[in-house]
Amino acid sequence: MSHFSRIQTRLFEADFLIQALQDLGYEPQSGELTVRGFGGQQAAVHIRIASPNPGYDIGFARGEQGYTLVADWYGLPGFDRDAFQKQVSGRYAYHAARARLEAQGFTLVSESQEQGQVHLVLRRVSA
Repeated sequence: MSHFSRIQTRLFEADFLIQALQDLGYEPQSGELTVRGFGGQQAAVHIRIASPNPGYDIGFARGEQGYTLVADWYGLPGFDRDAFQKQVSGRYAYHAARARLEAQGFTLVSESQEQGQVHLVLRRVSA
């Protein structure tokens, strides 16, 4: 019986996901990888990070509905899965928004963070 949990996310772009994980201090690996769980069990993923518990990994498997968060959470006591998912989603949204707005000709003027929220001020000069 597998201990792995799979949580569907709304994350679709690998580049933004990798940038989000790096922002949070992780060193993501990408490719055809596996994550490790209880008793040496493994699950296929496309992006992987090390967890605080050696022998257990956290990964993201790519699918038609976006990336699925994959891990054996039983082997990660004290690791707050919900907080992790929220942090990753927030940083992902930051990178996705900036990239899409810059592609539309906006330039970042300033950036600040208050009470866990990021505030961006962008400007687009019309010709």
